[in-house]
Amino acid sequence: MAALGLSTSFSSPRGSWVAVRLRHGATGRSSGSLSLRRSAATAVAVRAEVSFVSGDEAKRLVAEEGYAVLDIRDRRQYERAHVRGSAHVPLYIENEDNDIGTIIKRQAHNNFAGLFYGLSFTKANQDFTKMVRSKFSPDSKLLVVCQEGLRSTAAADALEREGFQNLACITSGLQTLKPGTFESVGEFELQNAGKAGLVVVQGKISRILGAVLITLLLFITVFPDQAQQLFDLAGIKL
Repeated sequence: MAALGLSTSFSSPRGSWVAVRLRHGATGRSSGSLSLRRSAATAVAVRAEVSFVSGDEAKRLVAEEGYAVLDIRDRRQYERAHVRGSAHVPLYIENEDNDIGTIIKRQAHNNFAGLFYGLSFTKANQDFTKMVRSKFSPDSKLLVVCQEGLRSTAAADALEREGFQNLACITSGLQTLKPGTFESVGEFELQNAGKAGLVVVQGKISRILGAVLITLLLFITVFPDQAQQLFDLAGIKL
C-alpha cells in the first residue's frame, strides 16, 4: 500500500514552534489504522516562547514566581545601576583588540558615541551562553534585562536555543521602569543608567542656566527698581 504522510507545523513571530510529522504506511494493519512512531518517520520538537512583560509584571515575576534577574548589559551600564542581587553576564564585552582595523574603529567610536553618549566600544561575548550555564541550569526562571530591550531580546533568543525554557524580558528595557520598581545598587536610577557622556553634562548645564534665567526674570519683575540699579552699576543698558 502506498504510504500516506501528514506534516504540520506551527510558528509564531518569536520563533517558538511545534512540528509534528505522522506517517501512515504499509505496516500490515488495515488502512484505517494510524501508527505513531519514534523514528525518522515521526518528529516532535517543542521550543519555549520568551515572555515580554512590563516593569510591574517583571517585579511580580521576581517577587512571587522566583525569577532570577540576569543583567546582560556592558560593564559600565551595570556599574552605574543594577538590580540588587542580579547576576551579570554581558552579552557584549569591551573590545580591547589591538589590530589596526579595531584601533581605527575604536578611535572613531570614542570620538563620537563614546564622547557624547558614554557608550563603550564592545564586541560580542563569545562565551555568553557558557557563562550563563555556569550560573544557571536550563530549567531556571530568568528575567533577562538590558537598558533598551534589544540586547535582552537577542540574549534570550540565544539562551532559548541552548535549551532554557523559562525566560522573560522587560519590554523596551530598564529605561521604562518607574522609580523604585526594583531595589538598585549604583549612583544612578535604573532607568537612567544608559545616560552618560557630554549629552548628560549638556543637560545639566542647560538646567542650571535655565534656573538662573528664571531667577533673574523673577527678580526684575518683583524688584524692578533694584534690578535697574544693579544694571546701572554693571553698565548694562536695558
